Amino acid sequence: MFSQTIFSHRSTETVVLGFQHYLVMLGTSVLIPSFLVPQMGGGNEEKARVIQTLLFVAGLNTLFQSYFGTRLPTVIGGSYTFVLPTLSIILANRYDDILDPRQRFLKTMRRVQGALIAASSFQVVIGFSGIWRNVARYLSPLSAVPLVTLAGLGLYQLGFPNVAKCIEIGLPQIVLLVIFSQFLPHYLRERRVLFDRSAIIFSIAIVWLYAYFLTLGGAYKNRHPLTEVHCRSDQSGLIGAAPWIMIPYPFQWGSPIFHAGDAFSMMAASFAALIESTGTFIAASRFASATPVPPSILSRGVGWQGIGIFLNGIFGTLNGCTASVENVGLLALTRVGSRRVIQISAVFMIFFSTLGKIGAIFASIPLPIVAALYCIFFGYVASAGLGLLQFCNINSFRTMFILGFSFFMGLSVPQYFDDFTSVAGHGPVHTGSRSFNDMLNVIFSSPATVAAIVAFFLDCTIRHRDGESDRDRGWHWWAKFRSFKTDPRSAEFYSLPFTLSKYFPSI
Repeated sequence: MFSQTIFSHRSTETVVLGFQHYLVMLGTSVLIPSFLVPQMGGGNEEKARVIQTLLFVAGLNTLFQSYFGTRLPTVIGGSYTFVLPTLSIILANRYDDILDPRQRFLKTMRRVQGALIAASSFQVVIGFSGIWRNVARYLSPLSAVPLVTLAGLGLYQLGFPNVAKCIEIGLPQIVLLVIFSQFLPHYLRERRVLFDRSAIIFSIAIVWLYAYFLTLGGAYKNRHPLTEVHCRSDQSGLIGAAPWIMIPYPFQWGSPIFHAGDAFSMMAASFAALIESTGTFIAASRFASATPVPPSILSRGVGWQGIGIFLNGIFGTLNGCTASVENVGLLALTRVGSRRVIQISAVFMIFFSTLGKIGAIFASIPLPIVAALYCIFFGYVASAGLGLLQFCNINSFRTMFILGFSFFMGLSVPQYFDDFTSVAGHGPVHTGSRSFNDMLNVIFSSPATVAAIVAFFLDCTIRHRDGESDRDRGWHWWAKFRSFKTDPRSAEFYSLPFTLSKYFPSI
């Protein structure tokens, strides 16, 4: 009887943790279609259907990655990296002569589908052919620090700037999440596990209810339209537009339209997503208390991510996929790096995407609440990158130069591209070829990609054959333990610098 009680308790806890991962990944799945669909001519009905399709395919991709890819506890969801080339396709003015908004939406969607299907071949070839394995072999802890850190910090514009759009909702969410996850567990030791692992549900429920009462009380009547959209709990339009039951299926929007220029633009986004996902996989391995990810596993994960982009294309999600940074941050917050939890969250994605009305209720969480979660989770991922410094000799001037220069360029170059675009209406690269412009603008607008390219190149060229440099860059640690010769159950494993096993309970 006692063993049955323990099993039931653990099963319930696992389901709750999986549901939290589902709630966290909803933010990206809702924000991207909500921004893109109206510009294509779609209304609330199309927006709700695209969100459901994106969630459905994210569930499939997460299951495939956890069973066949890296097998790390990572959620594979929507990516902001693909927004720029998608927006370029939408604003290309090819279908402005179509007066019916629904037909214009369908034409644009089919063109985006063709670009995603073509771009998926890039990661499939790079991953399964072993090319990325050969590249990742030269990745050291030193060059991985800017990559992983800026995979989190590089998304800073999605954090507090969105919290401030409705500060009376976003700020309480941050405060409550910090209290529930960091302070209460130390004062209520008997309930420590409850607050450690369920802080997301408690904080979101309280703030969401608070936003609902503010809406009912008329706090946002006659306010600016943008304020109402961000603050009101009934402004998303998803619940009314979502069907009760909808099962997404391939080519539901029609046959894809292929265009070479669109394909190359989307391939550039696929390249940036590949680099960002590599950093996210490394962070996930840290928080899951695994040994450093072998290059062959990273390459296999990239290949399956390419298959994921292919599924995004044939189903019509309007977006590619990448490893979810926010869900990796949740691994650190809950201290549970279990693949089973991630698989359960994938089941929630598939289940609620088919039950439209119920899924739309959760998808209507106000934006500032989601942005408040990003402030915590993106910071956790950044800390995973900084944690790799323990392998490096930070007193070495070679190390200082590579770190400082790559960090600065990773933040400064994308900022220049963003500022130029906001003023001029187009990126700094502005030639007669739209696809060439998109390719360079996408790559150099990604902080993690710029930092990774700079750090990787410098680390592999500046005195790279010097034995002392190998020790300074931490190469000897990863070269030794990537071979998996160390038994994870041994005392030696628990004494290694890279492991967090002693802090992470398993489920």
